[in-house]
Amino acid sequence: MPTSEGTERLRRNLADVRATIAEASRRAGRDAADVRLVAVTKYVDLDTIRALLAAGVRDLGENRVQQLSDRAQTLGAADLDLLTPPPEADALPRWHMIGHLQRNKVKALLRHTRILHSLDSVRLAYEIEKQAERLDLTVDAFLEFNVAGELAKSGAPVDEAGPLAEAATQCQHIRVHGLMTMPPFDPDPEAARPCFARLRELLEKLQRDGAVGPDCVHLSMGMTIDYAAAVEEGATFVRIGSALFEGVTGD
Repeated sequence: MPTSEGTERLRRNLADVRATIAEASRRAGRDAADVRLVAVTKYVDLDTIRALLAAGVRDLGENRVQQLSDRAQTLGAADLDLLTPPPEADALPRWHMIGHLQRNKVKALLRHTRILHSLDSVRLAYEIEKQAERLDLTVDAFLEFNVAGELAKSGAPVDEAGPLAEAATQCQHIRVHGLMTMPPFDPDPEAARPCFARLRELLEKLQRDGAVGPDCVHLSMGMTIDYAAAVEEGATFVRIGSALFEGVTGD
């Protein structure tokens, strides 16, 4: 459990992250309200997550299905789609699956969330469609692309964007809201900017080609190191972990 000092540090960290988003939005001529913060909680304990919820954050991201499921069973899970604003107080967390999703884990995932940032193959789209139809629900998804071409990274190759978009948008139980990427790790926050720009340009191309619907307007990109650059390049969802939790638990 964070100490009172740790809880105060969490609130300061959260305020700093929101201020950085606001400043980056200002520089880009954007409204900071158009950028959603997803807190990445994979490395913190349940009590720290409870403190985060008490601070007003409701969108939580996890990388593994089992951990997301365990935490959703303990802390609850809001039955909200991606774009519905959560209530200001006493709301359950809205879970986002942000890590690579194996097809054999889809059924387990959909018991607790219907928000996926990492739809990266046609086969995964078809499995999601099958399981979502059985459960009578709709999955809100981002198409994940490996725009840097890193061999070790997940995400579809950019040259498969058209077929993946076509397959996913034809699924009756999937709503494609946007694209997602993870740039190569680099301590220089500016190093990721070309990847973010390429993802934005890819979305614009898919929109021009009619490969995605009118609701596909979002970009999930940017983490602690580079989220300011991501916002300047058009991010509408940023996935932030260590910037929120630094100095909170004393680890």
